[in-house]
Amino acid sequence: FWNCYDHHINNKDLMETDGNFVKIQFNFYSNVLEEQTVETLWAEVIDPKAGIYELNSIPFYAPDLASGDLISAVYDDQEEMLIYKETISYSGNSTIQVVILDKMTITNDVREIFQGLGCATEKFKEGYFVMDVPFAVAYSPIRAKLMELSEQGIIDYAEPCLSAKHGNAT
Repeated sequence: FWNCYDHHINNKDLMETDGNFVKIQFNFYSNVLEEQTVETLWAEVIDPKAGIYELNSIPFYAPDLASGDLISAVYDDQEEMLIYKETISYSGNSTIQVVILDKMTITNDVREIFQGLGCATEKFKEGYFVMDVPFAVAYSPIRAKLMELSEQGIIDYAEPCLSAKHGNAT
C-alpha cells in the first residue's frame, strides 16, 4: 500500500505560488516507503529575505513536521524552487497518518470522525489520509478513537510528528 506514493514533480509547478503562499520541496528518506522521497508542501511567506515560512499543509510523508511549524528554506537554482533547510520552531501541532485496512470502510467517513474531534484532515487517496491535531485540542480522545478503530481492524495509524503536549497525553 505505502508504495502508492510516486510523486513526480513538474518543473512548471515548482515555481507555483498562490498569493502569499509558496511550494517548498522536502527531500528525505522515508521509513514508510523505504526510499529517498520528495514531497512538496504549501507554506505561507513570513520573511522572504530571511527565508522563513510557516508550513500550511499537512505532510503526507515528510517526518517530524506539522502544520504551523516555522521553517527555513533556500532557493535552489538547479531544482528551480525553494528547498527545506530546517525547522526553526515547532507549532505544537501533531501529524497523524491513517491507513484504512477494512476495504468496506470509506475513508471520508473515518475522516469525519476526527474532524468532529477538532482535527483537520487531508486525503491522499482512498484508503490513506493524514490529520493535523492542533496544539489546543486534547489528544487523549483522539488517541482513544485511533486505538479503538485499530483494535477493530478498521485502521492502522502512525504518529510521525507528535508534539510534546500530545505525547504527554498518553
